[in-house]
Amino acid sequence: MAAEAGAGSGARFTVLGLLAIADRRETAVLQPSKPASLLAALLTRPNAVVPVESLQRAIWGEEIPATAKAALHSCVLRLRRLFAKYGISGSTIEALPGGYRMTVDTRTLDLLEFRDLLARADRQTEPAAELALLRAALALWQPPVLGNVHSDVLHREEVPRLSEEWLRTVERVYDIELALGRCRDVLAELWSLARSHPAHERFWEQLIEALHRTGRRADALAEYRRVRDHLSEELGVEPGPALQRLELAVLRGESLTPDAAPAVRETPHRVAAVAVRPDAEPGGTADSTTGDVVLAGLVQAGLLAEGPGGHYHVHELLRAFTRAAAGSWARAPGEQDPAPPASCA
Repeated sequence: MAAEAGAGSGARFTVLGLLAIADRRETAVLQPSKPASLLAALLTRPNAVVPVESLQRAIWGEEIPATAKAALHSCVLRLRRLFAKYGISGSTIEALPGGYRMTVDTRTLDLLEFRDLLARADRQTEPAAELALLRAALALWQPPVLGNVHSDVLHREEVPRLSEEWLRTVERVYDIELALGRCRDVLAELWSLARSHPAHERFWEQLIEALHRTGRRADALAEYRRVRDHLSEELGVEPGPALQRLELAVLRGESLTPDAAPAVRETPHRVAAVAVRPDAEPGGTADSTTGDVVLAGLVQAGLLAEGPGGHYHVHELLRAFTRAAAGSWARAPGEQDPAPPASCA
Protein backbone atom coordinates (compact mmCIF):
# COMPACT_ATOMS: atom_id res chain seq x y z
CA MET A 1 0.00 0.00 0.00
CA ALA A 2 1.17 3.56 -0.71
CA ALA A 3 0.37 4.67 2.83
CA GLU A 4 2.49 1.83 4.24
CA ALA A 5 5.36 2.68 1.92
CA GLY A 6 5.18 6.36 2.87
CA ALA A 7 4.98 5.62 6.59
CA GLY A 8 7.83 3.13 6.48
CA SER A 9 10.15 5.48 4.59
CA GLY A 10 9.00 8.62 6.35
CA ALA A 11 8.27 10.10 2.92
CA ARG A 12 5.63 12.77 2.55
CA PHE A 13 4.23 14.82 -0.32
CA THR A 14 3.41 18.52 0.01
CA VAL A 15 1.05 20.60 -2.14
CA LEU A 16 0.11 23.38 0.32
CA GLY A 17 3.21 25.23 -0.77
CA LEU A 18 5.88 24.17 -3.22
CA LEU A 19 5.35 20.70 -4.66
CA ALA A 20 7.89 18.53 -2.85
CA ILE A 21 8.76 15.11 -1.50
CA ALA A 22 10.25 15.05 1.99
CA ASP A 23 11.73 12.32 4.14
CA ARG A 24 13.69 12.25 7.38
CA ARG A 25 16.86 13.36 5.58
CA GLU A 26 15.85 16.02 3.09
CA THR A 27 13.12 17.80 1.22
CA ALA A 28 13.25 17.58 -2.55
CA VAL A 29 11.44 20.49 -4.21
CA LEU A 30 10.51 19.35 -7.70
CA GLN A 31 11.68 21.39 -10.64
CA PRO A 32 9.01 22.62 -13.08
CA SER A 33 8.42 19.78 -15.53
CA LYS A 34 5.73 17.65 -17.06
CA PRO A 35 6.08 14.92 -14.38
CA ALA A 36 5.72 17.62 -11.69
CA SER A 37 2.48 18.84 -13.29
CA LEU A 38 1.24 15.25 -13.43
CA LEU A 39 2.07 14.66 -9.77
CA ALA A 40 0.35 17.90 -8.73
CA ALA A 41 -2.76 16.98 -10.71
CA LEU A 42 -2.95 13.61 -8.92
CA LEU A 43 -2.22 14.96 -5.43
CA THR A 44 -4.80 17.72 -5.60
CA ARG A 45 -7.39 14.98 -6.11
CA PRO A 46 -6.04 12.43 -3.64
CA ASN A 47 -7.34 8.84 -3.71
CA ALA A 48 -9.58 9.62 -6.68
CA VAL A 49 -9.29 8.34 -10.23
CA VAL A 50 -8.27 11.34 -12.29
CA PRO A 51 -9.30 10.93 -15.95
CA VAL A 52 -6.53 10.76 -18.54
CA GLU A 53 -7.94 13.81 -20.32
CA SER A 54 -7.74 15.88 -17.13
CA LEU A 55 -4.14 14.83 -16.57
CA GLN A 56 -3.25 15.67 -20.16
CA ARG A 57 -4.81 19.15 -19.80
CA ALA A 58 -2.84 19.72 -16.59
CA ILE A 59 0.39 18.88 -18.43
CA TRP A 60 -0.13 20.39 -21.89
CA GLY A 61 -3.00 22.81 -21.47
CA GLU A 62 -5.81 22.99 -23.98
CA GLU A 63 -3.66 22.02 -26.98
CA ILE A 64 -2.99 18.34 -26.31
CA PRO A 65 -0.50 16.80 -28.74
CA ALA A 66 -1.19 13.60 -30.66
CA THR A 67 1.59 11.86 -28.71
CA ALA A 68 0.09 12.79 -25.32
CA LYS A 69 -0.98 9.25 -24.40
CA ALA A 70 2.51 7.79 -24.74
CA ALA A 71 4.09 10.86 -23.16
CA LEU A 72 1.76 10.59 -20.15
CA HIS A 73 2.84 7.00 -19.61
CA SER A 74 6.46 8.13 -19.79
CA CYS A 75 5.77 10.76 -17.11
CA VAL A 76 4.28 8.10 -14.84
CA LEU A 77 7.40 5.96 -15.22
CA ARG A 78 9.64 8.93 -14.37
CA LEU A 79 7.64 9.60 -11.21
CA ARG A 80 7.88 5.96 -10.14
CA ARG A 81 11.65 6.08 -10.53
CA LEU A 82 11.73 9.25 -8.43
CA PHE A 83 9.59 7.62 -5.74
CA ALA A 84 11.98 4.69 -5.52
CA LYS A 85 14.71 7.07 -4.27
CA TYR A 86 12.53 7.81 -1.24
CA GLY A 87 11.39 4.26 -0.57
CA ILE A 88 7.92 4.90 -1.95
CA SER A 89 6.28 2.02 -3.76
CA GLY A 90 5.74 2.42 -7.48
CA SER A 91 2.16 1.26 -6.94
CA THR A 92 1.47 4.59 -5.25
CA ILE A 93 0.38 5.68 -8.72
CA GLU A 94 -2.20 3.17 -9.90
CA ALA A 95 -3.21 2.80 -13.53
CA LEU A 96 -6.96 2.19 -13.61
CA PRO A 97 -9.54 2.12 -16.40
CA GLY A 98 -9.91 5.67 -17.67
CA GLY A 99 -7.20 7.29 -15.57
CA TYR A 100 -4.70 7.17 -12.71
CA ARG A 101 -5.05 7.34 -8.94
CA MET A 102 -2.61 8.46 -6.24
CA THR A 103 -3.13 6.57 -2.97
CA VAL A 104 -2.14 8.65 0.05
CA ASP A 105 -3.30 9.35 3.60
CA THR A 106 -2.91 11.94 6.35
CA ARG A 107 0.67 10.82 7.03
CA THR A 108 1.83 11.04 3.45
CA LEU A 109 0.06 14.16 2.10
CA ASP A 110 -0.23 17.55 3.81
CA LEU A 111 -3.56 18.31 2.10
CA LEU A 112 -5.22 15.27 3.70
CA GLU A 113 -3.72 16.11 7.09
CA PHE A 114 -5.12 19.63 6.72
CA ARG A 115 -8.61 18.33 5.96
CA ASP A 116 -8.41 15.80 8.79
CA LEU A 117 -7.57 18.57 11.27
CA LEU A 118 -10.55 20.57 9.99
CA ALA A 119 -12.85 17.60 10.48
CA ARG A 120 -11.54 17.07 14.02
CA ALA A 121 -11.97 20.77 14.76
CA ASP A 122 -15.57 20.63 13.56
CA ARG A 123 -16.34 17.94 16.13
CA GLN A 124 -15.08 19.99 19.07
CA THR A 125 -17.52 21.46 21.56
CA GLU A 126 -15.03 23.85 23.20
CA PRO A 127 -13.99 26.92 21.15
CA ALA A 128 -10.42 26.83 22.45
CA ALA A 129 -9.97 23.21 21.37
CA GLU A 130 -11.43 23.95 17.94
CA LEU A 131 -9.18 26.97 17.59
CA ALA A 132 -6.04 24.96 18.42
CA LEU A 133 -6.82 22.41 15.71
CA LEU A 134 -7.63 25.07 13.13
CA ARG A 135 -4.37 26.90 13.78
CA ALA A 136 -2.48 23.61 13.51
CA ALA A 137 -4.15 23.06 10.13
CA LEU A 138 -3.18 26.53 8.91
CA ALA A 139 0.43 25.95 9.97
CA LEU A 140 0.68 23.35 7.19
CA TRP A 141 0.33 26.05 4.54
CA GLN A 142 3.55 27.46 3.09
CA PRO A 143 2.57 29.63 0.08
CA PRO A 144 2.87 30.02 -2.81
CA VAL A 145 0.73 26.95 -3.42
CA LEU A 146 2.24 24.88 -6.24
CA GLY A 147 4.53 27.79 -7.03
CA ASN A 148 6.98 25.46 -8.80
CA VAL A 149 4.33 23.82 -10.98
CA HIS A 150 3.98 25.47 -14.39
CA SER A 151 0.44 24.45 -15.29
CA ASP A 152 -2.06 27.13 -16.20
CA VAL A 153 -4.90 24.64 -15.86
CA LEU A 154 -4.00 23.70 -12.29
CA HIS A 155 -3.51 27.32 -11.27
CA ARG A 156 -6.83 28.22 -12.82
CA GLU A 157 -8.89 25.28 -11.56
CA GLU A 158 -7.25 23.60 -8.57
CA VAL A 159 -5.28 26.30 -6.73
CA PRO A 160 -8.33 28.60 -6.29
CA ARG A 161 -10.28 25.66 -4.87
CA LEU A 162 -7.53 24.97 -2.35
CA SER A 163 -7.22 28.67 -1.54
CA GLU A 164 -10.92 28.78 -0.77
CA GLU A 165 -10.43 26.06 1.86
CA TRP A 166 -7.70 28.22 3.41
CA LEU A 167 -9.88 31.33 3.38
CA ARG A 168 -12.82 29.58 5.07
CA THR A 169 -10.48 28.23 7.75
CA VAL A 170 -8.90 31.61 8.43
CA GLU A 171 -12.32 33.23 8.68
CA ARG A 172 -13.38 30.64 11.24
CA VAL A 173 -10.21 31.17 13.28
CA TYR A 174 -10.85 34.89 13.68
CA ASP A 175 -14.57 34.39 14.30
CA ILE A 176 -13.57 32.29 17.31
CA GLU A 177 -10.86 34.71 18.42
CA LEU A 178 -13.31 37.60 18.37
CA ALA A 179 -15.99 35.57 20.13
CA LEU A 180 -13.45 34.81 22.87
CA GLY A 181 -12.79 38.53 23.27
CA ARG A 182 -9.23 38.47 21.96
CA CYS A 183 -9.71 41.49 19.70
CA ARG A 184 -6.53 43.27 20.70
CA ASP A 185 -4.43 40.11 20.36
CA VAL A 186 -5.40 39.52 16.73
CA LEU A 187 -5.41 43.10 15.44
CA ALA A 188 -1.98 42.86 13.81
CA GLU A 189 -2.92 39.60 12.08
CA LEU A 190 -6.22 41.01 10.83
CA TRP A 191 -4.53 44.14 9.52
CA SER A 192 -2.11 42.00 7.54
CA LEU A 193 -4.89 39.80 6.18
CA ALA A 194 -7.05 42.73 5.10
CA ARG A 195 -4.11 44.40 3.35
CA SER A 196 -3.03 41.21 1.58
CA HIS A 197 -6.60 40.30 0.54
CA PRO A 198 -8.14 43.72 -0.19
CA ALA A 199 -11.16 42.32 -2.05
CA HIS A 200 -12.05 39.77 0.64
CA GLU A 201 -14.66 41.67 2.64
CA ARG A 202 -14.91 39.21 5.53
CA PHE A 203 -11.38 40.04 6.72
CA TRP A 204 -12.27 43.76 6.68
CA GLU A 205 -15.42 43.06 8.70
CA GLN A 206 -13.37 41.23 11.32
CA LEU A 207 -10.74 43.99 11.42
CA ILE A 208 -13.33 46.75 11.77
CA GLU A 209 -15.15 44.82 14.49
CA ALA A 210 -11.91 44.24 16.42
CA LEU A 211 -10.97 47.93 16.19
CA HIS A 212 -14.40 49.08 17.34
CA ARG A 213 -14.49 46.67 20.26
CA THR A 214 -11.07 47.86 21.44
CA GLY A 215 -12.30 51.45 21.54
CA ARG A 216 -10.66 52.52 18.26
CA ARG A 217 -13.77 53.81 16.61
CA ALA A 218 -12.06 56.34 14.34
CA ASP A 219 -9.65 53.67 13.09
CA ALA A 220 -12.58 51.34 12.42
CA LEU A 221 -14.29 53.98 10.27
CA ALA A 222 -11.01 54.73 8.50
CA GLU A 223 -10.66 51.05 7.57
CA TYR A 224 -14.22 51.01 6.26
CA ARG A 225 -13.41 53.99 4.03
CA ARG A 226 -10.25 52.23 2.85
CA VAL A 227 -12.06 49.06 1.74
CA ARG A 228 -14.94 51.08 0.28
CA ASP A 229 -12.53 53.13 -1.83
CA HIS A 230 -10.65 50.02 -2.97
CA LEU A 231 -13.82 48.22 -4.03
CA SER A 232 -15.09 51.30 -5.84
CA GLU A 233 -11.84 52.11 -7.64
CA GLU A 234 -10.67 48.59 -8.48
CA LEU A 235 -13.94 46.71 -8.98
CA GLY A 236 -16.58 49.39 -9.44
CA VAL A 237 -18.78 48.03 -6.65
CA GLU A 238 -19.95 49.15 -3.22
CA PRO A 239 -19.21 47.23 0.01
CA GLY A 240 -21.60 44.37 0.66
CA PRO A 241 -24.55 44.59 3.06
CA ALA A 242 -22.59 43.05 5.96
CA LEU A 243 -19.87 45.70 5.77
CA GLN A 244 -22.43 48.48 5.40
CA ARG A 245 -24.35 47.26 8.46
CA LEU A 246 -21.11 47.08 10.41
CA GLU A 247 -20.23 50.66 9.46
CA LEU A 248 -23.66 51.73 10.65
CA ALA A 249 -23.14 49.94 13.95
CA VAL A 250 -19.84 51.75 14.45
CA LEU A 251 -21.35 55.12 13.50
CA ARG A 252 -24.16 54.59 16.00
CA GLY A 253 -21.76 53.46 18.70
CA GLU A 254 -23.48 50.12 19.09
CA SER A 255 -21.98 47.57 21.42
CA LEU A 256 -20.49 44.64 19.53
CA THR A 257 -20.22 42.08 22.29
CA PRO A 258 -19.23 38.51 21.33
CA ASP A 259 -22.87 37.46 21.42
CA ALA A 260 -24.09 40.53 19.55
CA ALA A 261 -21.38 40.48 16.90
CA PRO A 262 -22.91 37.70 14.74
CA ALA A 263 -26.19 39.62 14.74
CA VAL A 264 -24.39 42.66 13.33
CA ARG A 265 -23.04 40.50 10.51
CA GLU A 266 -26.12 38.45 9.79
CA THR A 267 -29.22 40.27 11.06
CA PRO A 268 -30.25 43.44 9.22
CA HIS A 269 -30.63 46.56 11.33
CA ARG A 270 -34.07 48.05 10.95
CA VAL A 271 -33.43 51.72 10.16
CA ALA A 272 -35.95 54.08 8.62
CA ALA A 273 -34.79 56.03 5.59
CA VAL A 274 -35.77 59.44 7.01
CA ALA A 275 -36.55 58.71 10.66
CA VAL A 276 -33.66 60.72 12.10
CA ARG A 277 -34.61 62.60 15.25
CA PRO A 278 -32.70 65.67 16.47
CA ASP A 279 -30.21 64.73 19.23
CA ALA A 280 -31.27 61.07 19.05
CA GLU A 281 -30.25 57.90 17.29
CA PRO A 282 -32.01 56.80 14.09
CA GLY A 283 -34.88 54.37 14.43
CA GLY A 284 -37.73 52.86 12.47
CA THR A 285 -38.66 49.78 10.53
CA ALA A 286 -37.77 50.46 6.89
CA ASP A 287 -35.67 48.16 4.73
CA SER A 288 -32.14 47.92 6.16
CA THR A 289 -30.25 48.35 2.92
CA THR A 290 -32.04 51.60 2.06
CA GLY A 291 -31.68 52.87 5.61
CA ASP A 292 -28.00 52.06 5.83
CA VAL A 293 -27.22 53.79 2.56
CA VAL A 294 -29.26 56.87 3.41
CA LEU A 295 -27.73 57.23 6.88
CA ALA A 296 -24.18 56.86 5.54
CA GLY A 297 -24.97 59.38 2.81
CA LEU A 298 -26.29 61.92 5.31
CA VAL A 299 -23.18 61.60 7.45
CA GLN A 300 -20.85 61.95 4.49
CA ALA A 301 -22.80 64.97 3.22
CA GLY A 302 -22.42 66.69 6.55
CA LEU A 303 -26.16 66.70 7.27
CA LEU A 304 -25.63 64.48 10.33
CA ALA A 305 -22.89 64.92 12.92
CA GLU A 306 -22.07 62.39 15.59
CA GLY A 307 -22.35 63.63 19.16
CA PRO A 308 -21.62 62.15 22.60
CA GLY A 309 -23.10 58.80 23.56
CA GLY A 310 -23.68 57.67 19.99
CA HIS A 311 -26.34 60.33 19.30
CA TYR A 312 -26.59 62.25 16.06
CA HIS A 313 -27.10 65.99 15.66
CA VAL A 314 -29.02 67.10 12.60
CA HIS A 315 -27.92 70.00 10.39
CA GLU A 316 -30.46 72.83 10.26
CA LEU A 317 -31.20 72.14 6.60
CA LEU A 318 -32.12 68.54 7.32
CA ARG A 319 -33.96 69.57 10.49
CA ALA A 320 -36.12 71.97 8.49
CA PHE A 321 -36.84 69.32 5.88
CA THR A 322 -37.80 66.60 8.35
CA ARG A 323 -40.02 68.92 10.35
CA ALA A 324 -41.76 70.06 7.22
CA ALA A 325 -42.26 66.48 6.08
CA ALA A 326 -43.45 64.87 9.28
CA GLY A 327 -43.55 67.39 12.11
CA SER A 328 -41.23 67.76 15.05
CA TRP A 329 -39.89 64.67 16.81
CA ALA A 330 -38.86 64.34 20.41
CA ARG A 331 -37.19 61.55 22.29
CA ALA A 332 -39.69 58.97 23.45
CA PRO A 333 -40.34 58.88 27.23
CA GLY A 334 -37.91 56.60 29.00
CA GLU A 335 -35.69 56.19 25.92
CA GLN A 336 -32.19 55.05 26.94
CA ASP A 337 -28.87 56.07 25.49
CA PRO A 338 -27.22 53.32 23.44
CA ALA A 339 -24.68 51.22 25.31
CA PRO A 340 -21.02 52.06 24.70
CA PRO A 341 -18.95 49.62 22.63
CA ALA A 342 -17.78 46.53 24.45
CA SER A 343 -14.06 46.44 25.07
CA CYS A 344 -11.80 43.48 24.40
CA ALA A 345 -8.86 42.15 26.32
